[in-house]
Amino acid sequence: MPPEPAGTIRGFDHVSLPMQHTEAMVAFYRSLGLQVAEHPYAVSVYAGDQMVNLHRPETWQKKGFTLRAPAAMPPCGDLCFVWEGSPESLYSLLRDAGAEIIEGPVAREGGRRADASSVYVRDPDGNLVEFMIYGKEEH
Repeated sequence: MPPEPAGTIRGFDHVSLPMQHTEAMVAFYRSLGLQVAEHPYAVSVYAGDQMVNLHRPETWQKKGFTLRAPAAMPPCGDLCFVWEGSPESLYSLLRDAGAEIIEGPVAREGGRRADASSVYVRDPDGNLVEFMIYGKEEH
């Protein structure tokens, strides 16, 4: 019988993606109401206790920068945020952010293993950004 593990994986802390259009990406994620911190090597976008690091072009394109997937180039992300609010308030936020809904709302089952409704947009680099609303019928 194998020994019991000394710990367990609890969840994600952060993901990292290469970024191409720094100013537009910072403005977009700020317009969604997310906290954004700019660093010399990356831009960190916070959603609760989770973080998305967007590596600046001069970081991920630097020869010898190996702390990324070898083939990763913008757009390569597919992010899903949980929206805690009404569908109408989400649509208003997305409209004000200049984001065009490309699909949705559509019924989904998310990481919580519960029924949800999702709306999809793209950020300025072209990454897919999903907003999932739990506990709601498809709208």
